[in-house]
Amino acid sequence: MKKISFLFLAIGFGFLSMPSAHAQLDNNQSDFDEFMDRSGNRYRSASGKPGPDYFQNEADYDIKVSLDPETHTVTGQLTMTYTNNSPENLEYIWMYLEQNRFTENSRGTLTTPVEGNRYNGDPLDGVKITNLQAKVKGSTSSKHLITDTRMQVFFNKPLKAKGGTAEVSMNFEFEVPVNGMDRMGRLSTENGEIYAMAQWFPQVAVFDDIEGWNIEPYLGAGEFYYDYGDFDVEITVPHNYVVVGSGELQNPKDVMSSTLYDRYKKALESQETVTLISSEEIGESKMFANQSGTQTWNYEIENARDFAFAASKAFIWDGAQFNLPSGETGLAHSVYPIESDGQDAWSRSTEYSKASIEYYSEKWYEYPYSSAVNVAADIGGMEYPALNFCSWKSKGGRLWGVTDHEFGHNWFPMIVGSNERRYAWMDEGFNTFINYYSTQAFNDGEYPTRLNQPRSLTGWFLGEGREGIDTYPDMANLRNLGMIAYYKPALGLLMLREYILGEERFDYAFRSYIETWAFKHPQPQDFFNHMENAAGENLSWYFNAWFYGTGNIDLAIDSLTEKDGAYFLTVSNKGEIPMPMHMQITFEDGSTEMKSLPVEIWQRGDTWTHKFETEKSIKSIELDPEKILMDVNFSNDKWPLDIYED
Repeated sequence: MKKISFLFLAIGFGFLSMPSAHAQLDNNQSDFDEFMDRSGNRYRSASGKPGPDYFQNEADYDIKVSLDPETHTVTGQLTMTYTNNSPENLEYIWMYLEQNRFTENSRGTLTTPVEGNRYNGDPLDGVKITNLQAKVKGSTSSKHLITDTRMQVFFNKPLKAKGGTAEVSMNFEFEVPVNGMDRMGRLSTENGEIYAMAQWFPQVAVFDDIEGWNIEPYLGAGEFYYDYGDFDVEITVPHNYVVVGSGELQNPKDVMSSTLYDRYKKALESQETVTLISSEEIGESKMFANQSGTQTWNYEIENARDFAFAASKAFIWDGAQFNLPSGETGLAHSVYPIESDGQDAWSRSTEYSKASIEYYSEKWYEYPYSSAVNVAADIGGMEYPALNFCSWKSKGGRLWGVTDHEFGHNWFPMIVGSNERRYAWMDEGFNTFINYYSTQAFNDGEYPTRLNQPRSLTGWFLGEGREGIDTYPDMANLRNLGMIAYYKPALGLLMLREYILGEERFDYAFRSYIETWAFKHPQPQDFFNHMENAAGENLSWYFNAWFYGTGNIDLAIDSLTEKDGAYFLTVSNKGEIPMPMHMQITFEDGSTEMKSLPVEIWQRGDTWTHKFETEKSIKSIELDPEKILMDVNFSNDKWPLDIYED
């Protein structure tokens, strides 16, 4: 009976009519399969949101630091309050001492090519740490172990999970390098030295649910990954130095003369740029509260992942009010030497800064800080919360571009706190993408943008030396870094918005991603999951091929035939990446119509024939008429081929 029952079941479901084991059907299912483990857990959900047990620790800093221009030395005292929100007790923490990159035998120095590159650093003595104390529940430990750019700080008692706090304090001292890997350092100008201070204080590493302690050394191309916290920083300098820093100045009356303070207040309320210190007033004691000695500038910023500052007696200083959608306002301001002055150069920096902050706040997510400062330095472009370093040589469109790019970093990774040391594309690429739209908007397109010119990049996409977006920046060939960290991921988002999903679906999902992960630590899978869920589209076929591969797009229109009053269009996918087919049909009467075929046509194979009927005669068909796709072979994008034009 059992055998008979099985026989009837087999016949009923058609099993006996299945092809033999030797007759296999070819398909492209592997192109559409999931490509990484994106299943949810208690920490991160499959919908791309933090899970019910998601955690991140907090580090709040109180720092007092002095800058001595005679010896170019920084001396500081740091007290950090560390809150352990993780589910684990911690016997120690890891901290970064990134000034140790500037030694002869640091890992970063020893892995820099002998011919040098952008990430050269002066071989100095690194940072000196003294009087370290780590306190947990009244028990104090001074035990610590320094390894290259990292320091392990041990507790006498474990720091309790889910809310335990520790206080870690120490003194630190180092010499400021001239050449600081294009991220910090000092620049000599006609009126004095400019100090650009970044990676300047001991800072705790991130402990998360993915890696535990994230302790990759500071080598060069890989940037940073920090937790969020509050900063209260006092910076003591000679009396005629201007100091700007991340966040809001707390004591303007203590450091400014009445004249400078009146201008400062005016700038806080002005839509036009107000001069605070002019080129004729550079370094003059009358502009400051003290006429000799030193004075201390106090800056505070809340819920930030880093703090940077700049100091100089050579600064011109100007500012204006920026306006946020909520009605809040803040100060956009700029400091630069006389060598950078001029309406074709840094005199427009504050205008650029204000426009950038206001655009991104309106388009994506409101800027969270009350200040935004652009600093001219001997640095190509580098970002920190509420503060940029940009090249003092930049002018015109180049100054707009670098200013806008570095302020865009306040959204990625200052607000959306991804791991820059591993996933440069999640901040550089996302930022390059939003820069494209802000540049289009600024003064109705005063400056050009090239992200919408993918054909100009065909050479790189066909080059044998290309690498994948997922390559860690410290491992990437520096000749590829601009493409794999900046342009290719930005192009990927551009195609996703304007070709695959459409603006409405993409913008909702992207804004939702920013809001969901604001001041948190998303991983790549969180971004992929969130975009799929919020946009309502399975995009594994795209995310895998574009972000985790080196294949290319090459869609083709093969033929168009007419039979029995109907047209038969045959298309093919000659590349490695499946994509929808968006085509413009031009009829003999001059009218046009868009025709789209979904990406699923490529699931069963690499060619597809579509039948459609029309009473009009077709003159030509063109794939992607707006040229959004990074299609490496555009010679097969039209029918008939003889109408193709470069």
